[in-house]
Amino acid sequence: MTEEAIPHADVLNSTAQGQLKSIIDRVERLEVEKAEITEQMKEVYAEAKGNGFDVKILKKVVRIRKQDRAKRQEEDAIFDLYLSAIGEI
Repeated sequence: MTEEAIPHADVLNSTAQGQLKSIIDRVERLEVEKAEITEQMKEVYAEAKGNGFDVKILKKVVRIRKQDRAKRQEEDAIFDLYLSAIGEI
């Protein structure tokens, strides 16, 4: 790699350097928070499983509740149509 191809910190002014560092720091903090939340969700699902609930179905319920009702009904209708078309209903 030539001398010109090596990036130098002085290419960014001090304001841009500060913004870049701030953005990276925030992303890194969010990654830690995301990992913590993921672990908490695993614990909640483990608790649910311990109480006799089907975790796979719980996850499906959570996913469905996020959807818009009309969109979900439309998808359900298409799903039923496809199943009917292949003789599964």
